[in-house]
Amino acid sequence: MKEIRDKAREMMKGFCRVCKVCDGKACAGEVPGMGGLGTGSSFKSNYEALAEIRLNMRLLHDVTEPDTSTSLLGYNLSMPVMAAPIGGVSFNMGGGISEDAYAEAVVSGSRRAGIIGCTGDGVPPFVHEAGFAAIVKNHGYGIPFIKPWEGEELDEKLELARATGCTTFGMDVDAAGLITLRQMGRPVSPKPASELKKIIDTVHSWDAKFIIKGIMTPDEAELAAEVGADGIVVSNHGGRVLDHAPGTAEVIHEVSEPVKGKLAVIVDGGIRTGVDVLKMIALGADAVMIGRPVSVAAMGGLEDGVDSYFASLKAQLSGAMVLTGCKDIKSIDINVLF
Repeated sequence: MKEIRDKAREMMKGFCRVCKVCDGKACAGEVPGMGGLGTGSSFKSNYEALAEIRLNMRLLHDVTEPDTSTSLLGYNLSMPVMAAPIGGVSFNMGGGISEDAYAEAVVSGSRRAGIIGCTGDGVPPFVHEAGFAAIVKNHGYGIPFIKPWEGEELDEKLELARATGCTTFGMDVDAAGLITLRQMGRPVSPKPASELKKIIDTVHSWDAKFIIKGIMTPDEAELAAEVGADGIVVSNHGGRVLDHAPGTAEVIHEVSEPVKGKLAVIVDGGIRTGVDVLKMIALGADAVMIGRPVSVAAMGGLEDGVDSYFASLKAQLSGAMVLTGCKDIKSIDINVLF
């Protein structure tokens, strides 16, 4: 991974420093770029909240080869991890590789690692076009996320996503505040429950599933379940849309409690290692999404870089499970935490 990170640092110069610790401090306010909005507080809160959590070490057991696999939204995954939907290589990552190469690296690298990659949306059109093409190339194995556009653009994007052959769609409603889209004259907006229900009903009529990304409170988690969502992502959009939001590790337990068993609960924000994955599962998540570290891996090593990052993550998760006495993902619960 050192060679991959060193290469990424060269490729992303001026857009991401590929810091030894990706905590949002050095890149505060750098949006576009890979930083957090404003003071960078929300990005930093994601990292700090997760870093403060401690684990109970247990070694009087017979767990030596834990099972990291899980099933989620109809996918059989080698571990409870997904690659988060990120796009905009030219204006967020320095443009060292093409949007097509980036999307292909994330989707194919994730598939090779036994997990699933999500693709981003945005402006210009090549952002979503690259993501959709990568999913098509992987025979529908990927999850396209669509921004909360207004009017016909949303319907058109859904139809284009459907043509990829995917079986799950996502909407990052947390992108409703993205200043970059407003600067480009393509505003996005929050979605009321009535509109979400219509969208979800349409997707269900295609025999597909729907994920809402950007849930940060228990009441909105329950609302997502009520309108028929198959999954939610507890996310503050990587700290890129609202300054001074809490870290996702601070809210995941509270948000997941009322909807456990009703839909899949995924969380992102500050997750860097397999130990972080363990913490989030113990706090109540069914799976996690990882963003910036995957972008660094893709920029520094394309598909091989992404696969290598996830291989190291899986080894870390397995080791942490042994040291906390967890034989499989289902056995990870709140008792793992100190």
